[in-house]
Amino acid sequence: MEEIEVWLDAIEHIQITSSPEAENAMLFFYSQVLGLTEITKPEALKANGGAWYVLGDIQIHVGIEKQANNQISRRHICFRVYSLEAFAKHLQAHGVEIISDRQFIGGYNRFFIRDPGGNRIEIAEFAPDKTNS
Repeated sequence: MEEIEVWLDAIEHIQITSSPEAENAMLFFYSQVLGLTEITKPEALKANGGAWYVLGDIQIHVGIEKQANNQISRRHICFRVYSLEAFAKHLQAHGVEIISDRQFIGGYNRFFIRDPGGNRIEIAEFAPDKTNS
């Protein structure tokens, strides 16, 4: 077999979108509800609105689009948490609707939410010895 050269090193960032009307709610959600750390956008991009955040080595870029249509899409980010139950309570205290997992994946308990811009987010807890909640 021919050896394949590896070109990819890591995920650098993920871009999600929001309508201009939901921008303030999006920025509050990612900074205050999810608790992500905001980082400075390049000067040339600041006028476009939105914000950039970081979690570990991965950046999440919130971009603003006039025709953002995220509410029906299945594409998503997955955040791993240490306690699914505790995080669900935190989200519900902020009025975030929990969407039950309809497809069991062994080794994980999970649910979904949608951010104020309609982007789908998976929240997962590694649980090799647990059943799906």
